Amino acid sequence: MRRPRLRTLVLVAMVVVTLATLGWWAWGPPGVAVELARRSWRMEILVERLRLETDSAWCDELPPDARDISRRVVADTSGQRGASAEHCRFSQLVWRRSWIAKREGGPAQRPEWPNPPLRMAPPGEPGSERVGRREAFYEIELRDRQDHAWICRVDAARWQQLREGMRFRVPVDRFGTANCPAMYASDL
Repeated sequence: MRRPRLRTLVLVAMVVVTLATLGWWAWGPPGVAVELARRSWRMEILVERLRLETDSAWCDELPPDARDISRRVVADTSGQRGASAEHCRFSQLVWRRSWIAKREGGPAQRPEWPNPPLRMAPPGEPGSERVGRREAFYEIELRDRQDHAWICRVDAARWQQLREGMRFRVPVDRFGTANCPAMYASDL
């Protein structure tokens, strides 16, 4: 009589453990428990260079600064200019992305914009550089107990409030991507 009772107890224990695990998975706190391991900032300035580029267009649609224009008569298949019209090849000066100036650091350094050295060419000639778009990135590195790491971007005010060692829960999808905006503080 002891054997059936032992089997029943083992079976009940297995069912309880399975239900508890499923309950924790379904209704427990969402996300992965993580700790803030590192804070960093990066400031970037896009530097653009004035370049001479060639292009082509209908001669009646040339940009005002077009130079070195060569013309030829071709058929206009769109039908907007009659049977044939002048088509031009030309050169013009345009600003194009050249390189990115960066400065980066951690919480011990004050975030500062880089001061890129710019090339200067005579006016109206290619080669000059100018500063373009600026971007500031404030990032935190989160790690779980299995040493998986995620990098999350936050705004400057939130970055200033956070400290290494703080604990959070962050939802992570089945592909391992963290949903950083849904991160919330935890009392782990």
